[in-house]
Amino acid sequence: MGIKLTVISKDDCNGKKKHGKEERIVEVIKTRVKDLLLIKADVHPDNRGYFFESWNRRDFEAAGIEVDFCQDNISVSSGKWTLRGLHYQAGEYSQAKLVRCLQGELLDVAVDLRRDSETFGKWASVKLLGGDGQAFFVPRGFAHGFLTLSDEVIFSYKVDNVYNRPSERNILYSDPGIGVEWGLPDGVKPLLKPADEQAPLLKDVKDLF
Repeated sequence: MGIKLTVISKDDCNGKKKHGKEERIVEVIKTRVKDLLLIKADVHPDNRGYFFESWNRRDFEAAGIEVDFCQDNISVSSGKWTLRGLHYQAGEYSQAKLVRCLQGELLDVAVDLRRDSETFGKWASVKLLGGDGQAFFVPRGFAHGFLTLSDEVIFSYKVDNVYNRPSERNILYSDPGIGVEWGLPDGVKPLLKPADEQAPLLKDVKDLF
């Protein structure tokens, strides 16, 4: 996957130093694409189920992720091999995302669209499971998508900018110039909305970053 970092936070939610010995650990894994990060929360299971903090400003800032999230979204997919993507919002409505799977299993993918990036046009993916405590941080300047690997998937994501329909853009999920390895079985076609089936190739898109 990449480089694993352990970040220890000793501040409270307001950035003040805490008294005592309590320390909070955030595990951050760098992917092969610059600035795409896999975040692992500390999951606490017991006989009733499990608990974990899905987002804590203090911990994420300690990990170098300083994003002012303004909205939470939920996406529900009822069929296996449903593919949503590759999507982004252009210009001033670009969004950073913190995504996770609440139920089921999915493959999450992001593609670097920043022209001045050393990893422009490159992609990275992570497999997310409901309850695994993992989140994928996708900064502004990326296209994003996911493929469901189970029949019932609930997908959650935080964003740092509002939805703006005129700014919506998409790129073909199977663009050979990007080469995302979705892992679809031979002969299986993903369930797509018409706009995603007809999406342009990256080389033909002008509204990048």
